[in-house]
Amino acid sequence: MSEPLLSIRDLKVHFDLPKRGIVHAVDGISLDIFKGETLGLVGESGCGKTTVGRAILQLIHPTGGEVLYRSEDQEKDLIPPQARQNGFVDLSRLSAGEMRPFRRHIQMIFQDPYASLDPRMTVGSIIAEPIKAFGLSRRRTLETRVQELMNLVGLDGRFVKRYPHEFSGGQRQRIGIARALAAEPDFIVADEPISALDVSIQAQIMNLMDRLQDKFRLTYLFISHDLRAVKHISDRVAVMYLGEIVELASAKELYHRPLMPYTRALISAVPVPDPQIESKRRRIVLTGDVPSPINPPTGCRFHARCPYAIRECSHIKPRLREISPDHQAACIRIGPDESDIDRVVEKGIAVQQLD
Repeated sequence: MSEPLLSIRDLKVHFDLPKRGIVHAVDGISLDIFKGETLGLVGESGCGKTTVGRAILQLIHPTGGEVLYRSEDQEKDLIPPQARQNGFVDLSRLSAGEMRPFRRHIQMIFQDPYASLDPRMTVGSIIAEPIKAFGLSRRRTLETRVQELMNLVGLDGRFVKRYPHEFSGGQRQRIGIARALAAEPDFIVADEPISALDVSIQAQIMNLMDRLQDKFRLTYLFISHDLRAVKHISDRVAVMYLGEIVELASAKELYHRPLMPYTRALISAVPVPDPQIESKRRRIVLTGDVPSPINPPTGCRFHARCPYAIRECSHIKPRLREISPDHQAACIRIGPDESDIDRVVEKGIAVQQLD
């Protein structure tokens, strides 16, 4: 691939709870997101997916690490020297004022289409707000641009004076998408954009996002716990567990050949719309509860629930490494020589010591 549009390096987001401890919401993840691709981010509720998205946009300030965004030539004068890194800008080193010009390029589609729209504003005012904030209506009238955006997302321009409560859930999410597009961004964080919608509407919103990506060459971070949706829309998929990335591969490779026991369990929970195939599938049911992020386990964070765990898993921390071409996983029991955990167990292969 070409150089990434956005790189996350050892990103950490911790929350200090008085008298309770520190919540390790995101604990040292690294990801590259390339121009024009959709990276799916999946995992159980509470694993830190949304926190990653908000930290990228600096809605939550990271505890540590870097959020590197490829800067445009016209913005170089706006970047303080300490935030410049070989053609990238470290968003985590910018103040609120310094971050403002970059918010035009990095937008967000929120999970709840009901709570994310101001009920006191008309649809036209909601969509026009970023256009006015970034001064993007110089070449055409504001009203014309709002009408174009509404038509682009499948809304009738005659509804411009209506309020959010007059629309259905799917229509409200289209308004949220139009608002994000109004800033003419390069990168969009889509935080569970279909989870609050009916199944039929979910497909419409995903198809709309696909069309918009092709038209404007957008780059998405698509956050979801719905593995079917992620498989449909993503080019690559990153799997999170308890604040860490445990597997990263192309969507086709990940669903065809998952390596991590956790990823296998997630995929086994996705129903197949074929009764004959579904009746023959083996569901992997994980035992135990997800550990607390206040006191995460030592070693592999998944070891307490993993059916393949051995003693070493509790004190050796696995690193995310390439097991096969463009397929990374964090497990000490598999490696380039033997990537199938079942064969590892069958052959009794010794645990692989990490560098």
